[in-house]
Amino acid sequence: MTSELTHFDAAGQAHMVDVGAKDVTHRVARATGVIRMLPATFGLIARGEAKKGDVIGIARIAAIQGAKRTADLVPLCHPLPITRVSVDFELDETASTVRCTAQVETHGRTGVEMEALCAVQIGLLTVYDMCKAADRGMVIDGVQVLEKSGGKSGHWVAARA
Repeated sequence: MTSELTHFDAAGQAHMVDVGAKDVTHRVARATGVIRMLPATFGLIARGEAKKGDVIGIARIAAIQGAKRTADLVPLCHPLPITRVSVDFELDETASTVRCTAQVETHGRTGVEMEALCAVQIGLLTVYDMCKAADRGMVIDGVQVLEKSGGKSGHWVAARA
C-alpha cells in the first residue's frame, strides 16, 4: 500500500487526480455497514409497520441514488458511468441490527469504492430517518470497503469484516 496521498499536489494543494492515462477496466467495489437500534424499532422494520412506510424498500432506492450522486457529495470524486448498483439488507433480530451491503460496478479509469461506501451510508441514514421518531439513539457503525477489483492495483479484500 502506498503512503502517498494522491489528492494533493507537490505544494500541498488539493486537486482532482488525473486518471486520463489509466486503463479502462471493469471495476467493482463492495462495502458494508450496520445500524443498531432498540428491539422495538427493529420489530417495526421487520414487520413493515414503520409509520413512514417500507423502510428497507425506500432505503434500497436511497442507497442506489447515493451511489449515483457520490461525485456531487464528495468534492474530489470523479463522476463515473456506473453500470450496476446492487444493495442488500440483512436483518438480525438477535442483535437488533440492519446490515446494508452495496456492490457498485463500472467500466472506467478509476475505482468505485467511494460509490459503494456512499451507497451504504445513504441507505443506513435513510433507515435512521424513517425510524428516528421511534428511536433517536440508533447507531451507524462498521462502514467499510470489503473488497475491490479492477485497475492497476488489482483485487483487494479487507483483512477484517
